[in-house]
Amino acid sequence: MASASGEQTSAEYIQHHLTNLVCGKTPDGWTCDHNAVDQMGFWAFHVDSLGWSIFLGLVFVGLFRLGVPKLSTEAPSGIQNFIEMCIEFVNDNVQSIFTSAKNNLIGPMALTVLVWVFLMNLMDLVPVDYLPTLAGQVAEATGMVENSKDAYFKVVPTTDPNITLGMALAVFVLIIFYSIKIKGLKGFLAELTLHPFGKWMMPVNLVLEGVNLIAKPISLGLRLFGNLYAGEMIFILIALMLTFSSISIGLLGVGLHLIWALFHILILALQAFIFMVLTIVYLAMAHETEDH
Repeated sequence: MASASGEQTSAEYIQHHLTNLVCGKTPDGWTCDHNAVDQMGFWAFHVDSLGWSIFLGLVFVGLFRLGVPKLSTEAPSGIQNFIEMCIEFVNDNVQSIFTSAKNNLIGPMALTVLVWVFLMNLMDLVPVDYLPTLAGQVAEATGMVENSKDAYFKVVPTTDPNITLGMALAVFVLIIFYSIKIKGLKGFLAELTLHPFGKWMMPVNLVLEGVNLIAKPISLGLRLFGNLYAGEMIFILIALMLTFSSISIGLLGVGLHLIWALFHILILALQAFIFMVLTIVYLAMAHETEDH
């Protein structure tokens, strides 16, 4: 609720930073008015999450494309060392996990997942007020909103379950595709209905294996979302101390912000690594053909 003076309260501050910029189609046409979100239905898009994820994907492609023409065995540049380190790291993980078959898609996809997710996670280190405030000022200057505080803008795509579950869904589609391609439709259905208790317990097997299959993309997406959302919440709470508290507590908040940012770097890298490893593991399981 708003304060009596009309100033933004702590609850409003938190809610504002957790709200996406949504554009969608209403009965009156396309709009980005936050008050019309309930009228958008299915055709509603989190423009900030989509925009930043696409932008960071282009950064990934551009960064690696920039380093390829400059490859040198005599005097490797810093960007070449970085690219080679990423490729070798991913290659070691793929070779150690994906041993059941040969698939030229796994390596490039694992590299894309690792770097892309890490770049999206890395946006969590940008001070929570900077880009949203700038976006609000631009929106106010262009007449999109009357007050910059009415503009919503999130900059960490992986704190949006639509993004994380969307990536997990893409992995799930590949799991189904390769399961059917490698084992055949009959073999895939047999895997769902004949394990682990044999043909006399087919309904039970189907429930158990079906839940196990569906849980893979859900857990993959929600794990990434949950960890990044929690990290963002801590940054917002620290920023709240800086904004609404006294000078002494505000200075303490600066120190807490720095300490949490340094620790959070490990979480950002770890979550990108886990997403990559689980993707490789799930696709390796889809390629297994021997009976269990």
